[in-house]
Amino acid sequence: MSVALREPPDLARETGGIVARRAVVRWAWRLFRREWRQQLLVFGLLTVAVAAAIWGASVVTNTQLPSATYPTFGTASAMATLPGSDSSLAADIAAVQARWGPLDLIETENVAIASSESLQLRAESPRGHYNSPLLSLVSGSYPVAPGQLALTSQVAARYGVHVGGIWRVAGATWRVTGIVQNPSNLSDKFALTAPGQITHPSQVTVLLGPAAAQAAQATSAGTLPGVPAATVTFPNGLMGGVSPAVLILVVEGLGLAFVGLVSVASFSVMAQRRLRALGMLSAIGATGRNLRLVMIAGGLAVGAMAALAGAVLGLAAWIAYAPTVQRDTGHVVDAAHVPWWAFAIGIALAIATSGLASCGPAKTVAAIPVVTALSGRPAPPKAVRRSALPGVVVFAVGLACLASAGGLNGVAGGNGGGGAQGHALFLLGGLVVTITGVCLLAPLAISVLGTGAGSRLPVAIRIALRDLVRYRARSGAALAAIMFAVFLAMGICIAASIRFGNPLNWIGPDLSSNQVTVSAAESPGVGQMEQLSGAQLATLTTRVNMLAASLRTSAVPLESASMLYQTGLPEHSVQNFTGTVYVATPRLLATYGIKASQIPSGTDILTMRPGLAGLPHMEMIWDSGYVSDSSSPPPNPGFVGGPPCTLSNRCLASPAIQTISSLPSGTSAPNTVITEYAVSRYHMQAQLSGWLIQAPAPLTTAQLSAVRHFGNVNEVQVQTATYNPSLVDFTHGATALGIVIALSMLTMSVGLIRSETARDLRTLSATGASARTRRMITAATAASLGLLGAVLGMAGAIVAGMAWAHSGLSATAGGVPLTDIAILLIGLPLVAAAGGWLFAGREPPAVARQPME
Repeated sequence: MSVALREPPDLARETGGIVARRAVVRWAWRLFRREWRQQLLVFGLLTVAVAAAIWGASVVTNTQLPSATYPTFGTASAMATLPGSDSSLAADIAAVQARWGPLDLIETENVAIASSESLQLRAESPRGHYNSPLLSLVSGSYPVAPGQLALTSQVAARYGVHVGGIWRVAGATWRVTGIVQNPSNLSDKFALTAPGQITHPSQVTVLLGPAAAQAAQATSAGTLPGVPAATVTFPNGLMGGVSPAVLILVVEGLGLAFVGLVSVASFSVMAQRRLRALGMLSAIGATGRNLRLVMIAGGLAVGAMAALAGAVLGLAAWIAYAPTVQRDTGHVVDAAHVPWWAFAIGIALAIATSGLASCGPAKTVAAIPVVTALSGRPAPPKAVRRSALPGVVVFAVGLACLASAGGLNGVAGGNGGGGAQGHALFLLGGLVVTITGVCLLAPLAISVLGTGAGSRLPVAIRIALRDLVRYRARSGAALAAIMFAVFLAMGICIAASIRFGNPLNWIGPDLSSNQVTVSAAESPGVGQMEQLSGAQLATLTTRVNMLAASLRTSAVPLESASMLYQTGLPEHSVQNFTGTVYVATPRLLATYGIKASQIPSGTDILTMRPGLAGLPHMEMIWDSGYVSDSSSPPPNPGFVGGPPCTLSNRCLASPAIQTISSLPSGTSAPNTVITEYAVSRYHMQAQLSGWLIQAPAPLTTAQLSAVRHFGNVNEVQVQTATYNPSLVDFTHGATALGIVIALSMLTMSVGLIRSETARDLRTLSATGASARTRRMITAATAASLGLLGAVLGMAGAIVAGMAWAHSGLSATAGGVPLTDIAILLIGLPLVAAAGGWLFAGREPPAVARQPME
């Protein structure tokens, strides 16, 4: 009897078996523990990327409310208001409740608490069907009995009232039972009492569900059937666009892709360092899969530890930053409300990035013959044709996506909905694909350096250039990372110049630190504007002059008489004219030292906005008087559906615009004015819009407080300087960020590349090469990568911007400040070269001290 022995299935596939794989994984883990210092670069980058992604996802998720209508409607589908003067108020409420319940009732009454101030008293149930986003308890308890009251923290602090105390107001005595707030609007100040405690409400608000909303929408007047006194309003539709989740995923993917480029270079150097040991492993029978497993297992270990550390760091950073988000957004932020899906995706992507980054070097090392591996020599570089064609194809596909994004109006314009969101997705997808294509072209660009290493160059520079070509796997990944950073920096500069350099849509600080504007209309509430009577306007004028006198200056009246448009664009497009066109009164011109002799005869508009005077298809419109039978506002003259732009329609095509740089640049300041010549010639009716107060010095904290108090007492809008970034701020910030990232990548990449050529440096030192030669090699390496990355990254960003904006070179990059272009194109290589020169030149270890694996 014979017994046939068969090899286990796991050993029949030339994989080495489970035992062999376990041994290789254990050896990879020991290598990881022994070489943890060499892997700190990848570990640190992945940790920061995961932490930034988790922190950013938490911030974006909590910055926006679940619905923009929460502060007003709560979760209701419609809101009906009934006046307190309704003779059948109780019957109407009962009819609404009987037919359209469940609903929430909010009774309001204005209570005088000071000679010039009032407070809204609300009576509502804290456990309603739709008002949970409108009411929450901070401390104490809700009022439940007559004479009990709860206050918001602002009101309690203003009058020094605490929980359990007594508050006397408007002849009534209340016991304060708690502190409440509007979670969706923390600036909302009110007092809360129990339902039914307001005997004579000034208004009753009814929050309704979907059934009542559908019934009200079906009526032409927008009222509830059977309740004609009720005025029904509906939540405004949200503007279309890209959801925060999509933005988070794209940013997270771009960040980890950037980290992956550096990881490839790091793992390539690590593979070269382990080459002889892997050769020995192959010589004793390890298969190619075993060799690849060594590198991949190490990469996965780095990714797993970095993902864990990044998750902890990101969560801690978010918990620490949550109070700041709540203060800046003005609504309650729960630190425990975090997007756990972002945690999972960030951890998974970090591990996948590290694992995929190690696959390429692992595959390259596994393919090296045993004898070559034992010698420690690197593998010859691959032909660049394999990466050039895919890079060109991917780059072209990215440009096509950007061209389909519709430009600035495609993403931000329109009326929202799927169209705007589709354009935004094309933009984000186009950016990802374009950047990928640029990075795929990096090896081809590296090969170009080899052709320039001619005999006329110094020996040190020729060595540096040939080393870059020789170690193309490392230098290509490093160049891709630098191109990535420059592309993003230049892309931000181009987008900012297109968006913020637009003379129609002027962006920047609203006022200077010594300016104040006061509106000539009453503002009793947020978003409410009411015209003043003649007597009220005269009183307000006197008070404004007194305020200006207290600031040691005088108030300049601001009058408006016309509007500016550019035909061919939607009237409310983000690219159309923004701001108010004031009248260039002699007093206003004298404030900025503009003389009548500086204004050419026949000029209609004066502006400081560069480029506005040369824009085509401009129209000046004043009180068109065009009447339509439709209830919706008619289009202005010159627009689709409107009358032609003629003087009879009170519209002037192509007004004469003159640039005067002396006018103020603030977006709320009179940066664009209409001349008195145009007001007189076209018989315009100017009306007072407000006053400009320009103090001789920046306003102090006490003066700013007095200005805000003036607005509160007189119930008018006052505006002081608030910081809004300008084009220069955006471009300088983007350039600085790109330089910092690119230099960081240069430092790490050059260190990786030069560490791989340490044997050559020892040989050069043994043959008498000086420290200057070693410095020159490192400086040339850094400068070459910096110059090539700056040129290619900038060129890719400009081409992408031209495809997105559908414009030529001058229109796309012409608005970018030359200083930023020079810093990226010239400064980056020079700084890289200087850094390489300063930090190189150290005497390498002796040849006899070559480390053994």
